[in-house]
Amino acid sequence: MSNSASDKLSEQNKKIDLSTKLAFGAGDLGTAITAMIGISFLSPFLTDVAGLSPGLAGRTQLVGKVWDAVNDPMVGVLSDRTLSKWGRRYPWMIWGAVPFGLFFFLNWIVPHFSDNPEFNQIALFWYYTAASILFNAFYTVVNLPYTALTAELTKDYDERTSLNSFRFTFSIGGSILSLVIALIITKFVPEDKALKYLILGAICAIISVLPIYWCVWGTRKRAEAVGNQNPEIEQPVSIPYLQQLKIAFTNIPFLFVIGIYLCSWLAVQLTAGIIPYFVVNLMKLPEIHITLVPLTVQGTAMSMLFVWSNISRRLGKKAVYFMGMSSWLIAQIGLFFIQPGQTGFMYLLCVLAGVGVSCAYLVPWSMLPDIIELDELRTGQRREGIFYSFVVFIQKICLGLAVALMLESLGWAGYLKPVGNIAQIQPDAVLNIIRFFIAPVPAIALFLGLILTYFYPITKEAHAEILAELERRKNRV
Repeated sequence: MSNSASDKLSEQNKKIDLSTKLAFGAGDLGTAITAMIGISFLSPFLTDVAGLSPGLAGRTQLVGKVWDAVNDPMVGVLSDRTLSKWGRRYPWMIWGAVPFGLFFFLNWIVPHFSDNPEFNQIALFWYYTAASILFNAFYTVVNLPYTALTAELTKDYDERTSLNSFRFTFSIGGSILSLVIALIITKFVPEDKALKYLILGAICAIISVLPIYWCVWGTRKRAEAVGNQNPEIEQPVSIPYLQQLKIAFTNIPFLFVIGIYLCSWLAVQLTAGIIPYFVVNLMKLPEIHITLVPLTVQGTAMSMLFVWSNISRRLGKKAVYFMGMSSWLIAQIGLFFIQPGQTGFMYLLCVLAGVGVSCAYLVPWSMLPDIIELDELRTGQRREGIFYSFVVFIQKICLGLAVALMLESLGWAGYLKPVGNIAQIQPDAVLNIIRFFIAPVPAIALFLGLILTYFYPITKEAHAEILAELERRKNRV
């Protein structure tokens, strides 16, 4: 890079131009589309369309999540050690994008293996397990290096919050787009559920791949410039793997971020996973509300992102998290007591939940780059991949277990599959399970997250001291 370009970046080191922020945000669009379609529709697709028992449907998702969690640290460590003209992160995104879309689509096919119902159940279980493993593996290949870019595009505390605001605007926008596509397909293919999901999977697979390449080409120039000014960012990590684990898990602020992120997303994904059953079986509403409910939550969350980002600049990340989670807790408690016929009240609670969900997107991911600088101060090396991978590793293990337990519980309680397109009247035990997973479990997770946030030690002032010490160390070299 020329000296003039370096000087220009040095003068504007705390500011990222709009086109770069847009390109960075686009990197989360495709993965958000697939994640929202998966969490909103995969469980009812497997139980009600593919015909798997709730237990097998839960286990196939659990196996996929466990493998996904296992390969997260592998990809994180390997991307930390990658050395190429494209840097450490971009080769993974470039080569992983197309398989990521392809294997997502394969999750929405209903193959017929045998006329023997028992054999067909087992064959379907292994088919969806394989599809889940492959999709989740390539999800990690493109998404984990992408998330690690946050710390490589800027070192500024507030600019990272702004960068994540763009990321999650695209993320929530992708969620909304996928739900709108689902609404349109439902309108034109109202009766044939298998065809509806096949079309939905195909369209979302195609549009999920392209934004990844936008992100690569739109942020590479900035990443290269920052890397030239801060060569330590692009240096492969030399610390042995087991020693990296030990260092990571003795970093106390990192453990707080893991807990905050886990509690937030446990609440998000458990609520999203049970919504199809909550809407149809407990609220007794038409299936279109399966899409409208998360659409309301995500729409509210997106509208609040830049509000929270601006408040964070004045009051800090912890204050924003407390305000957002308080709103969300009220919504979760209300969902426990809601009764069929209270549809307007349900949507009011969705809006309150959306206010908090935006904080779950924004705050934990804005904290993690600060942890990386603290680790750099202690170890002398930049290890974005290992930290990002272990946040997601623990999240996926716990969420995989939670979703599997939810579906197993529905099966134990005697869940009745729809007859054609008509939902059956469920036993009281099933309705109690739905209430349990829509409110008390997410509410407990949110409350624990608030406790962890209260004790989180890295403030804006503490982060400024970390950066100042890193700068002094660099100048002494």
